[in-house]
Amino acid sequence: MGVKLVTDSTSYISEELIHEYDILITSLNVILQGKSYREVSLDNKYFYELMDQEMEIPTSSQPSIEELLDTFKSIVKSGNDVVGVFLSSDMSGTYSSAHLAKNMVLEEYPNARIEIVDSRTNCMQMGFQVIEGAKAAKEGKSIEEVVEVVNKVVKASRFLFVPDTLRYLKKGGRIGGAAALFGTILQIRPILTVRDGITSVFEKVRTKKKAVNVIVDKVLDDIENYGLGDVIVHHINCAEEGRELAKRLEEELNIPIKIQSIGPIIGLHVGPGSIGVAYFTKNELP
Repeated sequence: MGVKLVTDSTSYISEELIHEYDILITSLNVILQGKSYREVSLDNKYFYELMDQEMEIPTSSQPSIEELLDTFKSIVKSGNDVVGVFLSSDMSGTYSSAHLAKNMVLEEYPNARIEIVDSRTNCMQMGFQVIEGAKAAKEGKSIEEVVEVVNKVVKASRFLFVPDTLRYLKKGGRIGGAAALFGTILQIRPILTVRDGITSVFEKVRTKKKAVNVIVDKVLDDIENYGLGDVIVHHINCAEEGRELAKRLEEELNIPIKIQSIGPIIGLHVGPGSIGVAYFTKNELP
């Protein structure tokens, strides 16, 4: 008997790591032009090109109860425990649905051991929680120990990113029309982060270039003071900018930096051209 990690598609964990640590992914859905698509089935580049042409912003929905239920049951039936780590409960109903699926499994398998963790975030800030938990599981740690590892990363991680335009934040209702207009005229770029489960403004600066500089400085400062866990560069359909940022961090940290594109569910809220860094440290961040 071992522990298997389950998460959702907004973790954006690479296929390589999914296979290496046997992580199971449940997919959120994108509603585009009246049709529902599984996020894991959509090509990012195609989606963002189509999204840019759409007058109406796409919407999203959580994984179905059936998918969560089938995933949990398959693990339990194979004799393993389940640790599920999901998109912040303040951003999606996925976490609540996972609890519902857990209770349905327990009705049929009362001795099953299933723990559901609220990541309080998304993207690879959540992905690092899952990966570190999966590493612990692979080492033979108990379900309690795996959950402890996951929760430690929750408290020692950060995600900073900057949108290329305020258009999508305005469309999604995250900022008002006036704020978007003046922000565009003045070239104000909000550096966004995920704090206490919701997206919030970390700092406002003039120009995207300055925003990236602030992000790099914060990453380096946190790592210097709290130790290096891991770092990844995220981008939304701006791979060249992602490579430039990764190269800059590699030169500063002397470690290889991976790059991961953000998919449609998170991307539809901030839009193409957004770029940022997700990372965690050895010690808890303030």
